[in-house]
Amino acid sequence: MKDEFTRLYETYHHSLFRYIFYMVRDKEAAEELVQDVYIKVLQSHSSFKGDSSEKTWLYSVARHTAIDWVRMQNRKKRKWFGLLGPLSQEEVEDPAPLPDEIISARDDIREVYRAMEDCTPDQRHVLILRYMESLTVKETASTLGWSESKVKTTQHRALKKLRDLMRENGEDSERRVNG
Repeated sequence: MKDEFTRLYETYHHSLFRYIFYMVRDKEAAEELVQDVYIKVLQSHSSFKGDSSEKTWLYSVARHTAIDWVRMQNRKKRKWFGLLGPLSQEEVEDPAPLPDEIISARDDIREVYRAMEDCTPDQRHVLILRYMESLTVKETASTLGWSESKVKTTQHRALKKLRDLMRENGEDSERRVNG
């Protein structure tokens, strides 16, 4: 089992970290969540039946782990915000730059990341898995527990939404420059 675990870790660690990071947008949390994924994989590896590829199984475990973390964070925020009263946007935002903001100096990539924040969680999942993690439609469907047609429809809607948002942002920028 140790050799199998080492192989899985070496093969998928970086990709799983990146996937979880794009979902939670917090480097430390993503590192902890990847470790949680591998703990769950160790605990349930004997029950893995091979109905899907190990890659889609790992991404599915990662997805559920990240969703649980996001839900927990939302509950904590609601609890704290209820106790603290209304906060201004400046008090809520985290001023620390994210790794992808530091690495990606190109404006168009930053715009895409910003536009993805306006997509639904399902749309973000599909965009991340399909374009950032290069999973096939079939692998994405298996990871998300969806039909392939749902993945294709969600992908189509997500890309349309991104294009519309990018067009709006471009027009807004142009108005500010020319305005």
